[in-house]
Amino acid sequence: MTSAQGVPFLKGHGTENDFVIIPDPDGTLDLSPEAVARLCDRRAGIGGDGLLRVVRSAAHPEARAMAAEAEWFMDYRNGDGSIAEMCGNGVRVFARYLEHAGLVEPGDFAVATRAGVRTLHLAKDGGDVTVGMGKAEVPEDSESEVTVGVDGADGRTWSARRIGMGNPHAVAFVEDLADAGKLYEAPDVTPVSAFPDGVNVEFVVDRGPRHVAMRVHERGAGETRSCGTGACAVMVATARRDGARPGRDGLPATYTVDVPGGRLVITERADGEIEMTGPAVIVAEGRIDSSLLP
Repeated sequence: MTSAQGVPFLKGHGTENDFVIIPDPDGTLDLSPEAVARLCDRRAGIGGDGLLRVVRSAAHPEARAMAAEAEWFMDYRNGDGSIAEMCGNGVRVFARYLEHAGLVEPGDFAVATRAGVRTLHLAKDGGDVTVGMGKAEVPEDSESEVTVGVDGADGRTWSARRIGMGNPHAVAFVEDLADAGKLYEAPDVTPVSAFPDGVNVEFVVDRGPRHVAMRVHERGAGETRSCGTGACAVMVATARRDGARPGRDGLPATYTVDVPGGRLVITERADGEIEMTGPAVIVAEGRIDSSLLP
C-alpha cells in the first residue's frame, strides 16, 4: 500500500463521530499504536476520534473465521492507538466507504468486527445506514450498577447501569448534561474491578417520551460528538428503567437518542436484537506522507 505517492486515506463521520479510513484490502500495512495516534492527532495528523482499517476478512488473522459470512473486516482503533472491539458509528462509516469504493451495493450485507459479524442495510441515494448491533449484555440487577464521578462535580457521584454492546458501557441518568463537566479526563468508576479494560461512560437526560439526549466519554478518545454503541447502551438502560424488556415481553421498543453531533434511532426488537439507524458521510480523501507510517 505504501508508495512514493503515499498511503491512500479517507475521512468520514457518523453524527460527527469522525474517523480516518485506511484501505488495506490485503492486510499489508502494520499500523502501530503510535502511528494510529499520530494520524488521529488533530494538530499533527489528519484528526479523528478513531481509525478504520479496511481489510478483507480472509487476510486478517482475527477475522479469517468470519470470512465465509463477511468479506470485509473493520479493524477499528481508538484515537490513542488502542484496539477496540466495536464502534457503532464507525461501522456505519465503514459501510459508507465500501459503497463509495464500489465494493458493495445499497441493500443488505455483513461486516466482520472484533465483536462478531454485524449486518447492515444501506439505503439508496446516500440515505441512512442501519446496523444490527446484536443483543445487549445486561447483568443481573445485583451486579448491574456501578458508581461514576467526574472532575468538577463537587464530589457528586451517580449510580450507573452496566451495559455491554460488544464493548463496555456505564450509563448514568443526570438532571442536566452540564453536570458531567468538561469530560476531559475519564470519569472515575467504582468498583474498578467492574471494567478492567476501561469503559465508555454515558450521561443521559430525558427529552420526552422515548426520547433522550446524552454525552459520552469514550475510552481511548475522550469526549466525542457521538458514540453508536453508547447510544445503544443508553437506549437499553432507558428501556429497562421504563420497564420495557422486548426480549422477554415480545414487544419491540424504539427510542430517539440525541447526541451532540446529531440524532440516532435505536430499536430493540422483540427477539432482543438491537438495530441502530443514522447517517454516515465521507467528507474527504487524499494521501498520507509515507514518513508518518514507518
